[in-house]
Amino acid sequence: MDDVSPPRPPEVDAPLARRVAALAYELLLYAALVLVVGFLTIPLLPSAPPGAPGLRALDLPARALSFALVFAAGAIYYVMSWTGGRRTLPMKTWHLHVVRVDGRNIDRRTALIRYLAAWIGPALALGLYVALRPFGLGAHALWLVALNFLWALVDPARRFLHDRVAGTRIVRDSA
Repeated sequence: MDDVSPPRPPEVDAPLARRVAALAYELLLYAALVLVVGFLTIPLLPSAPPGAPGLRALDLPARALSFALVFAAGAIYYVMSWTGGRRTLPMKTWHLHVVRVDGRNIDRRTALIRYLAAWIGPALALGLYVALRPFGLGAHALWLVALNFLWALVDPARRFLHDRVAGTRIVRDSA
């Protein structure tokens, strides 16, 4: 059963600069997670032909499986880290807490929605890259990777896009 606690005392939304600093730290930890999952998927790599050094590139099904494993590992990590009043290491370091807009701790469903919504920018970037690549303009899709975070510059409450979609906000830790 998910922990849906009573409302916490009113908290102040964390400043954007603090959330961005925690995000940079989160990206380092997520990169480590990608490396660990990648290491575990090494057996999927086809061997090089006889006499050729190194490994061959993964074929499309193996790349899709590798991405699915990274995606699932991220989902498990973040859902477990955000629910029940828990926080990720960067959130602890920067004294941040993710809560629903009403101040309650988020449940698994809300955490999963937040994680999935965090992929809006990267998914749009990938789609636009595929569409623009035949014209030699694929690099112009790169800025969309940061769409979720750039959203805070136009959002009235300075929330990231995935927080707006999930109905969450990042607040300063009250403890």
